[in-house]
Amino acid sequence: MADEQWRRVRTFLNDHRFALTGQLLAEGASGRLVPGLPLLARPHWIPGQPVPLERVRLRWQADTPPAALDGGEPELDHVRARREDGTAFRYYSDAVGELARPRLFEDRSCYRLLEVAADGPTLTFGRGRYFDVINICEAAAHEYAASVLAGPDGRTPFRDAVGDPTDLSRRPVMAAVTTLTVRHDRRTGDAEFLLHWRDPAKVATGGGLFQVMPVGMFQASHDAPWNEANDFDLWRAVLRELSEELLGGSEEYGSSKAPIDYEAWPLHRTLGAARQDGSLRMFWLGLGMDPLTYVTDLLTVAVFDAELFDEVFRRIVSTNDEGRRVGLDDATGRSVGIPFTAEQVDRLTTTEPMQPAGAALLRLAWGHREALLRR
Repeated sequence: MADEQWRRVRTFLNDHRFALTGQLLAEGASGRLVPGLPLLARPHWIPGQPVPLERVRLRWQADTPPAALDGGEPELDHVRARREDGTAFRYYSDAVGELARPRLFEDRSCYRLLEVAADGPTLTFGRGRYFDVINICEAAAHEYAASVLAGPDGRTPFRDAVGDPTDLSRRPVMAAVTTLTVRHDRRTGDAEFLLHWRDPAKVATGGGLFQVMPVGMFQASHDAPWNEANDFDLWRAVLRELSEELLGGSEEYGSSKAPIDYEAWPLHRTLGAARQDGSLRMFWLGLGMDPLTYVTDLLTVAVFDAELFDEVFRRIVSTNDEGRRVGLDDATGRSVGIPFTAEQVDRLTTTEPMQPAGAALLRLAWGHREALLRR
């Protein structure tokens, strides 16, 4: 595939992710679709009730087994971009880096999801790299977009080779921690949530779509070896994303020289105390995969009492390194999110271009609203 053709398909993919996902869903996508949700998952991946985040157990497997696929397979030859000398880029990340590089594009280490057990639940992770997401997930989406453009002659041999996307041994699976942030006024019962628009010029995946916030890959804060164990914690991952996406904090934590001292971090102390006294409640709602990209999201909810939210995020930012927050500011200057109502949830999950994980998380949270918003 010539560079021009590859760029045309890449642009088409970024401009039509929502429509392409809808087409896949209309086609049935996979037998792994969760009933009522635009997400692929195995039955035990979505619990029947919200699970307090502290009950989710993480297990480390240092001896990470190789996966059958890495994105360099010949099944992708028909959609590979080529350099000016005619040679093909072996991996999709190489092509993106040279032909369509977004602002955030770095092959950092990630925690690779290896197993999901229903007890607790327990999630087993090993070592992986971020570009595994690009080389397989974005390549699979690109291939599907190319097949749609090709019409009846379109084919998807790489997606066929992936087979069941929920088979964690078939490909290296990196996961994002996707958090629905809710501001809850216990006095009135009113609640609102934060919404993000992901800028395709800034991000390599999910550009042009709405998403809940914050979201970030489950990975250490830096590739220095001492961070692997220190950052291997879902709450610490959410905490860093709250700092970065809501407060405009830097992704540089000085952990290239020493591990983060979470206990000394004022935000960690404040929110840790809030979790203890119940003014911040963290929940696990499961995990699933995007039907178009096969990107995996760990689904969490952070419910803040209104007073705590207003104090901690009184200087919330409107834009960040991945896009912009969607919402208005009232006359007092307090940030106003999207009302957590049936009307807004239905609008965002049916008619607006929203990432499947965010749409699924909103639907799940609305279904569990009585458990999440207990007064």
